[in-house]
Amino acid sequence: MFTGIVEAQGMVEKIEDLGDAVRLTISDETVLQDAQLGDSISVNGCCLTVAHLSRNTHVPEAFEADLMAETLAKTSLGGLHQGDLVNLERAVTVDKRLGGHIVQGHVDGVGTVASRTPSEHWEVVEIQLPPELSRYLVPKGSIAVDGVSLTVIDVSPEAFTVSLIPETLARTSLGRRAVGDRVNLEVDVLAKYVERLLGGGVPAQAEEEPA
Repeated sequence: MFTGIVEAQGMVEKIEDLGDAVRLTISDETVLQDAQLGDSISVNGCCLTVAHLSRNTHVPEAFEADLMAETLAKTSLGGLHQGDLVNLERAVTVDKRLGGHIVQGHVDGVGTVASRTPSEHWEVVEIQLPPELSRYLVPKGSIAVDGVSLTVIDVSPEAFTVSLIPETLARTSLGRRAVGDRVNLEVDVLAKYVERLLGGGVPAQAEEEPA
């Protein structure tokens, strides 16, 4: 489980095609300070498992993670290239402040940046989303975009808007996302549970294995 507060931006060092899967190598110092094999790290909002640690003496410099076909199909990670920067967050610990909201790292769908409207102190970004996810969003509610916990401003059946402060623009990949770029979306899991408890049926994509 994560909080949607990005700790660092790592660099994609290598992408290895394994035929029915891909192995990513991502370098970073911050999230690898206490990393162990089997740990969970959120990469652009997708929970990945550390499969290998590359070390310089005793200090990890990079980690490797495997992406299955399901992950490649249901997230934007299949579009990564060597040299890209990605948002990274370690799994939350019980003694850590929950600065964002509850984020599972299970991508519900992929959205597309529709517009960016800059102002003096913030930037409003409109993101198109799969129609089946719209019902989980409400104004002032939470959503994770590429692993970043954000507050929803407005919602329509086809899109939603968020406001990005200078800190978010500078410290996450959202500052570089251009119109037309694809982003990973995870809606608030509490909305899914409420829908299920109220008899609304199985939440969107619940019948499929999450990414």
